[in-house]
Formats: sequence, structure tokens, C-alpha cells
Amino acid sequence: MGMEKNDKLRVAVVGCGNIGTGAHIGNYAKNTGVELAYFCDIIPERADEMAEKYGGTAIYDYHELLDKDIDLVSVCTHNDMHAPISIDFMRAGKDVLCEKPAARTLPEALEMQRAAHETGRLLSIGVVNRFGAYNNLVKQMIDRGDLGEVFHVYASFRAHRSIPGIGGDFTNKAVSGGGALIDWGVHYLDLVLYCCGEPKPLTASGEAFCKLGKNIKEYTYLSMWADRTKEMGGVYDVDDSVIGLVRTDGPVISFHGAWAQNIGEGETYIDFMGDKGGIRLDYCGDFVYYTAKDGALIKTHPRLPKSDMYKNEIDSFVESVITHTPNQATIDNAIATSKIMDAIYRSSDSHGEVAIG
Repeated sequence: MGMEKNDKLRVAVVGCGNIGTGAHIGNYAKNTGVELAYFCDIIPERADEMAEKYGGTAIYDYHELLDKDIDLVSVCTHNDMHAPISIDFMRAGKDVLCEKPAARTLPEALEMQRAAHETGRLLSIGVVNRFGAYNNLVKQMIDRGDLGEVFHVYASFRAHRSIPGIGGDFTNKAVSGGGALIDWGVHYLDLVLYCCGEPKPLTASGEAFCKLGKNIKEYTYLSMWADRTKEMGGVYDVDDSVIGLVRTDGPVISFHGAWAQNIGEGETYIDFMGDKGGIRLDYCGDFVYYTAKDGALIKTHPRLPKSDMYKNEIDSFVESVITHTPNQATIDNAIATSKIMDAIYRSSDSHGEVAIG
């Protein structure tokens, strides 16, 4: 005790796959306030590799970590394990950063929120766009009134043929909870709610389509993450495209998303439309602001210094734990997106508009 390193927050990362290694572990390593203490993965060599690279201890069953000296945990597993792992760690007295979506289903997400409230632990969700520099400038401009009343927001998250790991966990609803909407749409919907001041969703109408990927063996594409899974067969029962309309107590939100479409164009942007001005925000990019002034139409293209939103996310969560203050990605904010996605899926099943509780 008393040594400098013991003053650092001790971190465990559960799930050492792509998002765990690419977004969490390296950025914790750059933060001088933390010590990477444990790496956990059900595939032993993944945990071993991280422990060898960064120090710390490799563990293969997260239950063995619950009574360890750990301050915070990143949960970077498949969607079906988000709720049980996060809840177990909160009940064990740890603060948790869980990757998006919060959970596979709305009931699971609500259970996570209840556990956070009951235990008094922090639970942040990996809606990383809340930490992007351009996204925060958009929010600042909307808050300041530069757009006037933002009455409609449209989001497009469309790719030609880009199903991730077809036949694997991403396309198995029992594991993932859904497809294009829950994988990609979660980011766009959450970002819209964040920039627009967390409006309350009221109703939703939508349709989710499972069309292009149903015949896994005959699905044609140029490149695909987790390419190897196609030859394994597997399950494909999720949406590869989705459309929706969401009414809130603020703007109306409409969107069109597709992992796969028979249109060879990718469109990934959000349009914020106000009565004084509008913004087209390129996803993971910059934006253009449009307005009218002095009898002229104005087009402004703001530029900001380079910023890494994944590093910002980790640094914010660490600061959140130190101060025990929820940040902008707290479950209490992120739960609204889970409610919208649940409503869109229910609307698609019933082919009618549904109320959001």
C-alpha cells in the first residue's frame, strides 16, 4: 500500500475481441490514471495475448473476477452477455462501461438500469459518438439556437452489401437481438437524441426486412468483416434493412438503414433540419451548416483539430469513476435508444404504430 501504482484505478476488460482490443484496451493503456489489471475472454489465447502485451493477468471466466480488487470494468462481449455480466459486476461493487447496444432486448436494458440504481454503481454504454468533437459542436449549435426549432431529423445508415459475419453471432437474433438497426442504427438514433437534448420518444412506426442475407450460401458481396463465417452455414434471422419514423416531444426522427441493399451506394449521414438553419453531419466525419442571412444563402464548413472519440470515451469514463459522476453516456440517457429500437421491432411485427412507454 502507499505505492504510486496502487493509487491508480484497476481495470478489467471482459471480451478481448475486435472492440475490446481496438477501442478499450489501448486507450486505457494511454490513461495515466488506470492500471490494466485483468483481461478476460472465453477464448484463452485472446486474454493471454493481451496480458502478455500489457501486463496484468489473463482470466477465462468472468465470474473469477467478481471478488477481485477491481474498480471498473469494460464489457466488450456479444450482445447476449451484456446484461448478465454488467449486472454481476455492479452487484459486486464495480463501475461498468458496457459496449453498445446496452442489451439484446429492452427488458434486459431496463434490468441493467435497475441494477445501476439499486447498487449506486456507474453504468455507461459505449455510444461513442457522444464523445466525437464534431458531434459535440453540432449539439452546441443546436443548444445555442443556431438552427432555430429542430423539427425533423433524418438519418441514413446504408451500405451496399456489408453484412458483418453472416451466419455468425451478428446475424443470430438469439445472440444479437437484431441486425442493422441494433448494430448500426443504435449509434445514429443515440446521436440524434444526444444532439437534440434528449427528447422523449413517444411513438414509433417502422418495418424491418430480412431479405438479402436469408440464403447465406448464395449471398454475394465484395468484402465482409468475419468473412470466414459464411462457409460455416449458421443462422440468419435478423434485419438487413430497416425504415422508421419516431415521434418525440421534440423533433420527428426518420431513418433508413441497411447492412445490405441492392443499391451500390453507401450513405451514412444525419440531417438536422431547423427553421433557421440545417446541418448535414457525415457519420464519423465533419459537417456543413446551412442558413440564410442578409438576403443571402450561407453555407459554412467548420473544421476542428483531429480528435479520437474512442480515447475521449475512455478518458471520460475514467473521470466519471474518479468523481463518481455519470457522464453523457450513462444508462439513463442510453435507455431511450433501446426503447426506440424495441418499438420499431414491435411495430414491424404488428405492421402498425406503437406507443413508447
